[in-house]
Amino acid sequence: MGMTDKQFQSWVRFLLGALKDMDKETDPEKKASKLSEIMENLQKTLED
Repeated sequence: MGMTDKQFQSWVRFLLGALKDMDKETDPEKKASKLSEIMENLQKTLED
């Protein structure tokens, strides 16, 4: 089952928001943790 354009745009907004949040983080450990979480979510998306 594919995504509609609106669903894809929403997904991209979610990803962009997560990346912006990670970019604002100053603590290296928290930044690494947020990046790891983003990558894990992307991997799960590929596996679904």
